[in-house]
Amino acid sequence: MADNESRPTADPALARSMVDPLYRGLRLSTGEALMAHADGVAGIIRSIRNDPDLIAAAYLFCVPTVIQKNSSEWIEKSFGTTVNGLVQELGQINDLSMRARSDNAEANTSRQAEALRKMLLAMCKDLRVVLLKLASRLQTLRWFASSKNEGAASFGEETLALYAPLANRLGIWQIKWELEDLSLRFTRPDEYHEIARELDESREERLEFMQGAVRRIRELLSEHRIEAEVSGRPKHIYSIWKKMQRKHLRFDQLFDVRAVRIIVETIEQCYEVLSIVHESFPVLSKEYDDYIAKPKPNGYQSLHTVVTDKAGRPIEIQIRTRAMHEFAELGVAAHWRYKEAGNSNGMSSAEEQRVAWLRQLLAWRSDVGGSPEHDQHAVEDDHVYCLTPAGRVVELPQGATPVDFAYQVHTELGHRMRGAKVNGVMVPLNTHLHTGETVEIIAGKTGQPSRDWLNPDLGYAASARTRNKVRQWFNAQQTAELLSSGRERLDKELARLGKTAVKLEDLAKRLGYDSVDDVCVAFAKEEITATAIATAVQPPKPVKEVEPEVVLHQAQKDKKGRVLVVGVDSLLTQLARCCHPVPPDEIVGYVSRGRGVMIHRADCPNVRNMAEQDHERLIEVSWGSAVGDAVYPAEVLVVAQDRMGLLKDISEVFMREKERVTGMNTQSVRGDQHMYFQIEIHSADGLKRTLAALREVSGVLSARRV
Repeated sequence: MADNESRPTADPALARSMVDPLYRGLRLSTGEALMAHADGVAGIIRSIRNDPDLIAAAYLFCVPTVIQKNSSEWIEKSFGTTVNGLVQELGQINDLSMRARSDNAEANTSRQAEALRKMLLAMCKDLRVVLLKLASRLQTLRWFASSKNEGAASFGEETLALYAPLANRLGIWQIKWELEDLSLRFTRPDEYHEIARELDESREERLEFMQGAVRRIRELLSEHRIEAEVSGRPKHIYSIWKKMQRKHLRFDQLFDVRAVRIIVETIEQCYEVLSIVHESFPVLSKEYDDYIAKPKPNGYQSLHTVVTDKAGRPIEIQIRTRAMHEFAELGVAAHWRYKEAGNSNGMSSAEEQRVAWLRQLLAWRSDVGGSPEHDQHAVEDDHVYCLTPAGRVVELPQGATPVDFAYQVHTELGHRMRGAKVNGVMVPLNTHLHTGETVEIIAGKTGQPSRDWLNPDLGYAASARTRNKVRQWFNAQQTAELLSSGRERLDKELARLGKTAVKLEDLAKRLGYDSVDDVCVAFAKEEITATAIATAVQPPKPVKEVEPEVVLHQAQKDKKGRVLVVGVDSLLTQLARCCHPVPPDEIVGYVSRGRGVMIHRADCPNVRNMAEQDHERLIEVSWGSAVGDAVYPAEVLVVAQDRMGLLKDISEVFMREKERVTGMNTQSVRGDQHMYFQIEIHSADGLKRTLAALREVSGVLSARRV
């Protein structure tokens, strides 16, 4: 007990008396007096929640800057660990805000504002420091409004982009509304004053109208013996401006400038009051919203309806319970609590759920699940948020390094990086970054990534995106090398064959490739042989010794005289090895010397050459009726990264598809395994299924029919 009595406590009055002489004569960068700012922030906090820790921290916010040396020990000794933590975190957030405030237009985008909000929250260990920061910004805007000093517009723009959405996200609407109104006053003064003038010009009429409406509604509820609080509701200028912009309306077209709020005790009474109002006033049916049955994403609940008086003037009616009203006015901030030594401070289960909801919201979870967990891990974020020297926020995964940072900013910057500074200090490239740090990338005019960055044991890249970018760079380099090497080899081969005048585009089509570059790369990878090149550019001329009729009278024919082809043992027909035709490929027959009819695919490059030189030996053929029971030879090329068990996994695919392997040849090309399989299949469709299954095998880069 003695230890508890000697422990320092947060005393706002003591905090004010101690900092008053320290702050005397000092001003913030805006020009506002330090003490006046502290008083203003403390007053805003008191209007939301009487929290001694927060109010004391509001007075002590500038002590680290004024005292500098041993300020943390001084605050902790006088006011306790909690207050000291709030002051230190607020200082970090203020420093972050100053570093992030940039003239760079990119920093003002909605994406950057969202990233900055995430970064700000990720730095907070005690969530209440967010309320301190919002109160500080509101006090700054109030001071600009009263002092008329220059520079308010930039603070207003930053507030609308960053702090007002943050207050809305957290449900601190009492601060949000004033932040928005003041910011609009500074950023769009003409539009702000025009709306304010419209409100002022109709103020007396509206006041008289509101008093009459409130009086009538009170009488109606009294007749039905319903106790309720009925009052006129002030409309915020920013919300009026926003609705006018969103719906392209004039001021006189708005329905909710005149509004009445009705507060009752139970949800049942809300709907009962709604029924009474609808029975007593003409209703605009299109202007009805039930936010009790379906709350807004930020937790707001109320019934909204629009009715008209006898003169046809619209009036918005809001109906809610007392709990809903407190939540709408103060938001989650009214229910913040921090457990200490298991003390629940008498909070209800509903309040517990609001705290859990807030924690999940701060963790940026898009949906709140059924029963939230009440652990401290709910606010942990799996990202870190760092700044560029220009103030841009960069979102990275946990464990990210300067290499990840560089590639996240720009791929080319990652390729050219040579070093990095974190908060102005040179660091190794595998240093883990932390939220709030400023990272400067040192890059050369030219350069390339290091293969070490792909080694997971060295810890240079925590992001899959970074590894993919590095891998793509090396793949592109390899492809460029293969293209150059293949083109050189192809030119030499064509020169050796005496075919330098051949059109390379035609050669690519004959070989079954889409472009000359594809042919060059395939030739460099030895996927195309020199023999195939020679065949494509200079096919041998068959000897005209046997007339087609000599063979045809021995072959099986259909009624139209076409040769029927059935499997590998078909009478006097052979399947060409250059193209391996398989049903239902379109096929054509070539009458060979002594070997019967050679069956080619119709798109075989050799057939094209035959059609030009020996078209009289080409005959019409078709697949026989026994296709389903026959088997056909085919050759498959599988390119894969070498690993243990690779051949076993590929063999299992052939077994599963019931295709017999009759031959195999494997060779290593630049570290990859090129495996040629001779198999027997039943149809081309079956081969497509086999190739698709092979591509799913781990390590397989490609699988195609040769």
